[in-house]
Formats: sequence, structure tokens, C-alpha cells
Amino acid sequence: MGMGPINMMRRFSRFAAGLVFAVMALGPVVAQAGDRLVVLELFTSQGCDRCPPVDALVRELATRDDVLPLALHVDYWDYMGWADSFALAHHKVRQMAYAPRTDRGRLFTPLLMVGGLDPVEGYTPMRVVDLIEKHRGVDSGVTLEMTVQGDMVHLVGLAAHPFGQTARVVMVQFRPQATVEITRGQNAGQTVTYTNVVTGWHDLGRWDGHAPLAVDMPRADEAGAVLVQSADHGLILAAARLP
Repeated sequence: MGMGPINMMRRFSRFAAGLVFAVMALGPVVAQAGDRLVVLELFTSQGCDRCPPVDALVRELATRDDVLPLALHVDYWDYMGWADSFALAHHKVRQMAYAPRTDRGRLFTPLLMVGGLDPVEGYTPMRVVDLIEKHRGVDSGVTLEMTVQGDMVHLVGLAAHPFGQTARVVMVQFRPQATVEITRGQNAGQTVTYTNVVTGWHDLGRWDGHAPLAVDMPRADEAGAVLVQSADHGLILAAARLP
């Protein structure tokens, strides 16, 4: 499962060239009012030697106003000798719900889920770019607005039409950046900077779209966002960053 230093250098040379090309293709993006925020969920691990190129791609994509990448660290690589310090058991469960949509039909890292619907396995930056553009054009009919009222955040959601099945509303918290020196396992000797590392999930309830959504929640110290996801881990209908 590992590789020698020469092969590792070749891989990262190809990765660096591909990343520059992908970022150039993205171009500068300025989100306008009403633009859809596209959520990218990266299932990654500090112990996976195929993950650093995708971790770096996510770091670049996080500079876009219309993209919200989230790094969901998993623990099933820990047996290789390095325990991922950000892994949460919930992330494996969430990835298992997405697994039937992937080509392999099983757990695999790195895996990017775009908009809760489209999987990208491995390092395929142009595929990710294409899917971001696809999801930017989706009109789900759902909008979210948040305002700060003292120590509370007031969330209002509006739906153009009721949902076929109730959607799940969640608040996700994350660390915008974290750097780790990895001393064992497949990435031994590397220092990797991770972006939007998910630290917690909070269920805000279910919503059928018939009436406006109204939720009050305490203002968090960490960065975060609210996601509205259709039933059975389907399309992410809307997302908004916490103020």
C-alpha cells in the first residue's frame, strides 16, 4: 500500500502540475447575491497516502465564495500505524450512506461528494470543477437566511414548494485550518495542512417545506454552516455559512 520516495516524488510532481491547471481553470469567482453555495464533503485521512493531493485541492477551492468544502476525517486508516487526530466515527457512517453511489460501492479515500449527490474518487480536479458548475446551476427552490440577535443566531428557511420527503437540517462546525506533522504510517515525514476540518454535527430537525423554517441557535465560537439535505443523504438543497 505504500510507495518508495522516487514514486512519491513523481506522484507529487504530477499532482502539482495538475493542481495549477485546475486552479487556473477555476478562475476568479465572485459570488453574487442569490448564488448557490456548493458543498463539497471530502472523506480523507491523515494515514492515506493518496489523500494529500485532494486535501490541497480542497484548500484551493476554499478560497471561492461559492464553494464550501468540508473535510470529514475517517478512522479506518488508523490500523496502518497513525491515528487520525481529527477522525470522528460519524464520518464513516455518513460515508457508508454515500457508498452505494460510488463506482466501487464501498468505502474509499479520498472521496469527494459534491452537493451530497455526485461522487469523485481520487484526484480528478477537472471532474470536481465540472460538478461544481453543475451544482451552481441547480435551482432547489430553497433559500436560507441567518441573522445575529445578541448571543443567538436566527435561521429562516423558505421553500418554493413542499418536499416529497422531509429534509434534514444540520449545523456543522469546523476548524478553518489545521496543520499536522505525521510521523508514522503511509504519510510519515509529511506536514499536511487541512482545511475546514469538521469537528461536530448538530441536528436542527426535519423540514417538509410546507411552512417557513425558523430555528434559533446559540452563536458558536467555531466556524460553521447550516445544511438542508434531502432524505436518504440526497441532494443538499441549500447551505449557508454561520455569521
